[in-house]
Amino acid sequence: MKDRDYVRFEDKQLARGIDVAETKRKLAGLEIELPTWGFGDSGTRFKVFRARGAARTVREKLEDAAEVHRLTGACPSAAIHIPWDRADDYGALRREAESLGIRIGAVNPNLFQEDDYRLGSVTHADPAVRRRATAHLLECVEIARQTGSRDLSLWFADGTNYPGQGDLRKRKGWMLESLEQVYQALDPDMRLLIEYKFFEPGFYHTDLADWGMAHQLAVRLGPQAEVLVDTGHHAPGTNVEHIAAYLIDEGRLGGFHFNGRKYADDDLIAGSINPYELFLIFHQIVSASADSDPRIRSATERIAYMIDQSPNIEPKLEAAIRTVCNVQTQYAKALLVHADSLREAQESGDVLAAENAVREAFEFDVSPLLQAVREERGLPADPMAAYRAGDYRRRLEARAASGSAFQG
Repeated sequence: MKDRDYVRFEDKQLARGIDVAETKRKLAGLEIELPTWGFGDSGTRFKVFRARGAARTVREKLEDAAEVHRLTGACPSAAIHIPWDRADDYGALRREAESLGIRIGAVNPNLFQEDDYRLGSVTHADPAVRRRATAHLLECVEIARQTGSRDLSLWFADGTNYPGQGDLRKRKGWMLESLEQVYQALDPDMRLLIEYKFFEPGFYHTDLADWGMAHQLAVRLGPQAEVLVDTGHHAPGTNVEHIAAYLIDEGRLGGFHFNGRKYADDDLIAGSINPYELFLIFHQIVSASADSDPRIRSATERIAYMIDQSPNIEPKLEAAIRTVCNVQTQYAKALLVHADSLREAQESGDVLAAENAVREAFEFDVSPLLQAVREERGLPADPMAAYRAGDYRRRLEARAASGSAFQG
């Protein structure tokens, strides 16, 4: 028997002309990739906080990711970070993930923690450092090949702190030179996802500072290169949904790194600070997915939805569950925008009716819908409550007791 709250919700949406069955199908099909680094110990520039039961090995990270997937049904892949998740046998790592009911997602190279990279990696003035950085990127392409991953997710900390510290045009050329080698090493089904960040750790300039630079680089490299939008990597007030719409239209929106920010790259739970922004991003994607142009529809089908968060004060798994639920909530609301009413208001120049068509969907309580979708799939109606009532938290206590205390 259907829950009364869901019946009321369904009746209201049907009266608005929303296909509830199709909405549920799309919601059930949303896949959100978890980051392995979100399950180990992490910190700020000032302190690494030790979390009781935090994952210490890549195996434990995959186990934690698999538990989040078991509870939410939405996270069938886990991104890995090299060298943090380096393994002796990547084929075995792939099988290990599959035995847990998930798969290896994007491979993320690390070009920001070695002493050699203090003044840059692929943009360093020393050719030997640039060769070393490029070799690491090529290593990650091979790791992706062995783990069955299709995506190489690239973020560069390269930048400078002072005017005159580096030759900006030469650094641009060196980055392109490196990535051309990496691009040529890709298999036909692989992608380079190019991420950008307007500041930090370089406070004068960053070599890939915004989506336009990332887009231009992707175009220079070829069709297997696309832009990765991190929702925390923008100045306050940036219209991220406009960026998403533009990149979809260009066929270059490869994916998202979801997190939340109040000031800059704050690494907070996605949807915790500005849920309306997350909703508006999904609104642009949902709108494009129904476009009459098959090129636009195809562009939305390639978007990878990934989480990039390293919880510092929150329990690791609970932070992941909360994030997934927040993302699902805003996607569900975006599916409820009445497209015909919005289009009519836009075409007639009715500003407030158009704004209302969007805001109305955002203001719906979609918890009955989410609960119904989960229960129909045999999942817990409330993933967080199920986790807190389950045995896995006790396993984390046992993990903490079995090794050196609070290791990450």
